[in-house]
Amino acid sequence: MDKEKLLEWLDKATTLELNEVVKAIEEKFGVSAAAVAVAGPGGAAGASETEEQNAFTVMLTSAGEQKIAVMKIVKEAFGLGLKDAKDLVDAAPSVLKAGMKKEEANDLKKKIEEAGGKVELK
Repeated sequence: MDKEKLLEWLDKATTLELNEVVKAIEEKFGVSAAAVAVAGPGGAAGASETEEQNAFTVMLTSAGEQKIAVMKIVKEAFGLGLKDAKDLVDAAPSVLKAGMKKEEANDLKKKIEEAGGKVELK
């Protein structure tokens, strides 16, 4: 598979499919996607402290006591079917979406936390 086809597939993949790919890569190569996310896009860990982050990764760390409410929010936010939303919430801690704008990421975080879930923005 060439790079362009891979990028095209990634662009069209569901959040659940992307989550499964990340987990498979972590297992196969013994790496952690969390360590990469800390560095930011393009390895910007050494970037100036004054630069504002403009792309966030929304990570569900826990579904909490109200898992069904969190599933409904994930389902609506990403246009998933109920099973896909359940699988994604059950897989917590898991990346819900990478590359979100600050306002969208904060809005999603607020909704999930109001439903009882726990979210980290990276």
